[in-house]
Amino acid sequence: MRLTAYTDYALRVLIYLAVSPEEKITIRGIAEHYGISRNHLMKVVQDLSQRGYVVALRGKNGGLSLNISTAEIRIGDLVEAMEKDMALTECLGDNNQCILTPACGLKCILDEGLRAFLDTLNRYTLEDVVAGPRKAELIKTLDLQ
Repeated sequence: MRLTAYTDYALRVLIYLAVSPEEKITIRGIAEHYGISRNHLMKVVQDLSQRGYVVALRGKNGGLSLNISTAEIRIGDLVEAMEKDMALTECLGDNNQCILTPACGLKCILDEGLRAFLDTLNRYTLEDVVAGPRKAELIKTLDLQ
């Protein structure tokens, strides 16, 4: 399984905001730091805003900030919210047409594996991602001194 760029960008936005809470953060600034498309990032930030993860203020004094504390943002919940299709195979999706489904034991196994994956991610929060010495290293890496 591989997370989409959309989810990757959502995680990057939240990490960026978490390590620079005092800064005026813009989509343009984040896009430039990460070297990713501003237009694509705008869609991600809009989604994060609609889901309540971030506050986006427009205008001269506008910018982005976290709307939820880093300790409350569970990584698994975020991944599940941002990924459009978590189905590992057709039988786990909404449009299952596989004729093997009624007799196949694979669906239950894959579903259990997906749940275990998300449960593992949910043992961690954004705070875990940016805590302690990691925060200083992230600030240095992002050149946010």
